[in-house]
Amino acid sequence: MTATGTAAAPTGIRLTAPAPGWSITADVVVVGSGVAGLTAALRCAAAGRRTVVVTKAQLDDGSTRWAQGGIAAALGDGDSPEQHLADTLVAGAGLCDEEAVRMLVTEGPDAVHRLIAAGARFDTAPGSDEIALTREGGHHRRRIAHAGGDATGAEISRALVAAVRAAGLRSIENALVLDLLTDAEGRTAGVTLHVMGEGQHDGVGAVHAPAVVLATGGMGQVFSATTNPAVSTGDGVALALRAGAEVSDLEFVQFHPTVLYLGPEAEGQQPLISEAVRGEGAYLVDADGTRFMVGQHELAELAPRDIVAKAITRRAQEQGAEHMYLDARHFGAEMWEHRFPTILAACRAHGIDPVTEPIPVAPAAHYASGGVRTDLYGRTTVPGLYACGEVACTGVHGANRLASNSLLEGLVFAERIAADIVANGTTAPAAAPVEARAPLPLLVPEARTAVQRIMTAGAGVLRSAASLARAADDLDHLQREAAEAAVEPVAASAKAPEPGVEAWEVTNLLCVARVLVAAARRREETRGCHWREDHPDRDDASWRRHFRITLGADRTLSIHTTQTAGFPSTVGPTPQSALTPDTEPTP
Repeated sequence: MTATGTAAAPTGIRLTAPAPGWSITADVVVVGSGVAGLTAALRCAAAGRRTVVVTKAQLDDGSTRWAQGGIAAALGDGDSPEQHLADTLVAGAGLCDEEAVRMLVTEGPDAVHRLIAAGARFDTAPGSDEIALTREGGHHRRRIAHAGGDATGAEISRALVAAVRAAGLRSIENALVLDLLTDAEGRTAGVTLHVMGEGQHDGVGAVHAPAVVLATGGMGQVFSATTNPAVSTGDGVALALRAGAEVSDLEFVQFHPTVLYLGPEAEGQQPLISEAVRGEGAYLVDADGTRFMVGQHELAELAPRDIVAKAITRRAQEQGAEHMYLDARHFGAEMWEHRFPTILAACRAHGIDPVTEPIPVAPAAHYASGGVRTDLYGRTTVPGLYACGEVACTGVHGANRLASNSLLEGLVFAERIAADIVANGTTAPAAAPVEARAPLPLLVPEARTAVQRIMTAGAGVLRSAASLARAADDLDHLQREAAEAAVEPVAASAKAPEPGVEAWEVTNLLCVARVLVAAARRREETRGCHWREDHPDRDDASWRRHFRITLGADRTLSIHTTQTAGFPSTVGPTPQSALTPDTEPTP
């Protein structure tokens, strides 16, 4: 924990769960095993901190391994951090924290080279040792380093997992983290978790530690169709909210424009068609073969993702179609097999051969630009609690993440978190955690589909006051049902669910869904990923600012609005002059 942190008021809210039946102690517990979590863990362990990695599946099963395109950094001739900065700020639509972006693009190249030194092998140019670079949407330069053609995340995951195992770091796999433990002053004291299956530990336990790093990934499973794996259920954001931490920018969910269209009933994780395919020259066309992005943006198919997703959706509506097409037949078989083998195999597995036919594509939920609010060292508003990667809101992405900045953000901020823990943290035992108040009622596992369909219908690519109001009402109904069943079950169908992974996951999904909808209702403009049909224009005068959202001890949401596009510090009290009086609780 930091020496200067001012603790948030403890909420005492925790999930309904059995009391921990076992415990271990550590200096640092890292939750998540993607690029952010494993980098933070390796750096902390190298500095002599007793570090435990907790991950929901296997060490290599997080979102990182699904990343296809690559990692962005100013590595090529003619490129510079300033140019990377400019592209990031444009994509972020006026809500990026420029200081955070400048730090990211400046420290990024060296961080990538350290990743290579740790064992990651990137593709090189033919006949050269130079890293091969490609372009993606929003980038004016070739600055995307890739591996295995379109398997960059898998290679980064492989290298970091190997390094973790070589270093002998303690890990707890197949473990869902439930809640943050805090002491009487609201400072971090560790986490509770549930280990699924047999092993050294089983069932609900606790890791007591004075520093916790959340690197739990995203919340794509809150929508019916997503590129995210099944484990991406918003657990880190929900945990942070229950602990009293602030979250921001959850309304800015990026829908990747080119996801393989599998039909109107497709649900769950969908195959991603990397933006790098367009970077190498593929065209977006409609059923008539017309390139509809030409003339809409100077970069055409390589416009920022929010612009491309909106254009696909708009064209589909105009033509009464459910999808558009990505045409890369001109690549030829050899290029497909060597540059995009993973995508080629996924398409063929679904009966589509991109060598001979256009690929049907449609937008699907891909990346949360918002999350748990942090500063430049990953510190949240709860002392001792850090966040990095997709679970965090560092200010880097603003209203729309620039392609391939996600892996870089996880890498750079993880290193900064480790540096802060080593410089300002403590190796003393965590203080005794306080007991929870009445536990949070759980939803029945079957409600997961209901949450996803509510969110897809009301808070998807297109939103309006009416659709968001319906979504809010439907989500509130699910919340009331859970509360009523927990207090007084009146029928077998209303019986409160038994604590378990599926019930905990859907309860987390409902929590993040309600915050997302509340923020989207407040933001009466169209900006970046947030597209309001009833407010189609960007309004800098009123809305070039952020929401800071907390969950109170009475389980209501409070939304504060910053006065500017900048975030106040996460360390120490926030001056009221930095906020608008918009603080009425949202049920």
